[in-house]
Amino acid sequence: MDVTVAVLTFHRNAELAGLLPQLVGEIGAAQKGGGPLSARVVVVDNDPDRGAAALVHEIGADAPVRYVSEPVPGIPAARNRALDEAQPDGILVFIDDDERPTAGWLLRMLEAHGRFGSAAVSGPVESVFDGPLDPWIANGGFFQRAHRRGLVTGTAVAAAATNNLLLDMAVVNRHGLRFDTTLGMAGGEDTLFTRRLVAAGESIIWCAEAVVLDHVSATRMTRAFVLRHVFAQSHASIVAVLRLAPGRWDQVAVRLRHGLIGLLRVLVGGVQALVGTVLRRDPWQASGLRVAARGLGATAAVAGVRFEEYRR
Repeated sequence: MDVTVAVLTFHRNAELAGLLPQLVGEIGAAQKGGGPLSARVVVVDNDPDRGAAALVHEIGADAPVRYVSEPVPGIPAARNRALDEAQPDGILVFIDDDERPTAGWLLRMLEAHGRFGSAAVSGPVESVFDGPLDPWIANGGFFQRAHRRGLVTGTAVAAAATNNLLLDMAVVNRHGLRFDTTLGMAGGEDTLFTRRLVAAGESIIWCAEAVVLDHVSATRMTRAFVLRHVFAQSHASIVAVLRLAPGRWDQVAVRLRHGLIGLLRVLVGGVQALVGTVLRRDPWQASGLRVAARGLGATAAVAGVRFEEYRR
């Protein structure tokens, strides 16, 4: 079996310096526990100035770590470069540069793929905060992943993020799947990619034991950031649904349905936030604004408003 672990990066050398040795350790553990395995880490640097090159070359001097540069800006272009770097009939595993694998993560992903024979495997992401979390944010549920809570290994999921994702490249290449570069800095390319994979008749299986830890920096722990992120996630999700709609009238139906749902969320969330503000109930205000932000993201998407969460 041939395995490529891909890490996309942009100006995050400090995070890479901590992550790469752990990934090398995960490869070693998988080789010991999973039989014959050829594996390496590939770092895809989306910085046109190649800012991560020296660090990756230093670590890769005596470890299976390789550096590649993808000068075309945007996460989709960098993810497509990772697809190109993987063996056509091998396994590609994505992890983010600000994450850390828990012990046995890679082996668990590979075992789930072997057991279920799915086109993809997705696993849990748990947040680790850079300091105390604002109670307002905690009460608003901004970092809760309720849609994945309680899932057991082997459960099929409709879509997945690429922050903890295994792909069977033979299946991906058979369907000619690529990440949509027209999304640019908007985000959501992973949602669209994995939904297209499922729409092609393939399955994404959940592996509850393959956990990665997401380091949430102080800049991502502000009220403004979390509200903007909820807006962006909702916007990207609806954009993906629109692009999957097969015809013009299907798109009209999607716009009407999600536009009405979005407006309802704006109304209900806005009222809840107002009541929470008047009564000084922070949990009501926070959760209400979260619902309203989700509704605004959806309505902006159906209205054709472009939003780029990762604009540099």
